[in-house]
Amino acid sequence: MTDNVPLSSHVHDGLTIEGYSRAAVQTCWRVNELKLLFDAGAQPWDFMGTPTMFISHAHLDHIAALPAYVSRRRMMKMDPPVIYLPDCAVDPAWKMLQHFRSLDRGAMPCELIGLLGGDETPIGREIIVKSVAVKHTIEALGFIVYQRRHKLKAEYLTLSGEEIRDLRQAGTEITTEIRVPLFAYTGDTAPQGLDDNPEFYDAKILVSELTFAAPEHRRAKIHKHGHMHVDDYRDRQDKFKNELVIGSHLSTRCSDAQIKRFVKKALPGMLNNRLKLWLP
Repeated sequence: MTDNVPLSSHVHDGLTIEGYSRAAVQTCWRVNELKLLFDAGAQPWDFMGTPTMFISHAHLDHIAALPAYVSRRRMMKMDPPVIYLPDCAVDPAWKMLQHFRSLDRGAMPCELIGLLGGDETPIGREIIVKSVAVKHTIEALGFIVYQRRHKLKAEYLTLSGEEIRDLRQAGTEITTEIRVPLFAYTGDTAPQGLDDNPEFYDAKILVSELTFAAPEHRRAKIHKHGHMHVDDYRDRQDKFKNELVIGSHLSTRCSDAQIKRFVKKALPGMLNNRLKLWLP
């Protein structure tokens, strides 16, 4: 593998979260087992092998490397990727790719699909990605990845295997679908994005922005610019039911050591040791 972005990696319950995320620098994520990418502020060489990407919003630190992703897949003779992004960003993103086509003298084959809050995107038979509207300075989406599972209906639980087989062969629907929220990604958002979408709190793994942590950073201004402060986590700490919360998109205004100290002071228990800061 060729390394060209300083990625971090963390494995939780069979899912490998890889990425880099610093505010105004670049953000990119991959969940390898789900074959999904989120945002394209940077494009690690190894990420081009993943064919499906969801982009939260069109700020440059989240979308600037999109042309590299598309062109690399073409160069390596891979199928054109499918890229989901806010509906309002589809036409400008397509125009951007065509400008790079002129500069690069190479095709930019891909499919851009616009999304609105509430849209659901099936990925194969088992996975559904739900888009939810969040609160940022431009139109932005968060994403919740559900796994479809089928459970035997309650009225059939006491039946024997033969009886269940007979019902199935007769065409009776004996199962009901349940959805398990495996992974969620807020993208950039003020805390309203969490409050408007409580599904975020239920995901097994939540990657959430945590841009500011210093006590002197004023929350009103932070919220106006569509971001969160560690105190927003503290105010909502009883709502997080997640097994793992990854605090990301941390500001470069403070050193890594300062950020860790500020967060530890605000949340001494680190959400019962479930909060992981995405820092080296």
